[in-house]
Amino acid sequence: MEATASAKYLRGSAQKARLVVDMIRGKDVNQALAILRFSKKRAAAKIEKCMRSAIANANEAAEKANVSIDPDDLWVRTAFVDVGPTKNMRRVRPAPQGRAYREQRHFCHVTISLSNDERPPKKGAKSQDTAEAKPAKLAESKKRKRGGAAAAPRAKRAAKKEEAEATSEKPATKKASKKKASKTEEE
Repeated sequence: MEATASAKYLRGSAQKARLVVDMIRGKDVNQALAILRFSKKRAAAKIEKCMRSAIANANEAAEKANVSIDPDDLWVRTAFVDVGPTKNMRRVRPAPQGRAYREQRHFCHVTISLSNDERPPKKGAKSQDTAEAKPAKLAESKKRKRGGAAAAPRAKRAAKKEEAEATSEKPATKKASKKKASKTEEE
């Protein structure tokens, strides 16, 4: 079951309210209420009121459908903030170079949707199948060469090194190479 609530024309900018809403998205209702209660943001009090309204809407919808619902099972399915109207007040604020800006009063609309359905698995969650496949992908990715214009000189150098190693063994030092060369001359 899903229930929504919206609060319109809340004082404050939408950008500041989104900071609060981002903290509660996807959380349990009790955890979200605790976050809102102890948040220092001014928008948190109004968003908490909207959250409590959504919980009441869920209970009301469950009663109408003759279904029992536990508020502790609810979680925040979606929560978003839309920009509301901006009221130009008749006051001015000093601006650079002798200009004057009008003060603006920002409003926003908050919408919260709660659900008691099964949560979708998180994208970052590991399953047994992916844990086994990961080492193979990792080894495969190390074998691949990087592309692009910057990688071309490196690829040429790497190819030359591989050819040199394949054709002859390199001695450890210059002295060893001189000794090896002198031995081959004597024979």
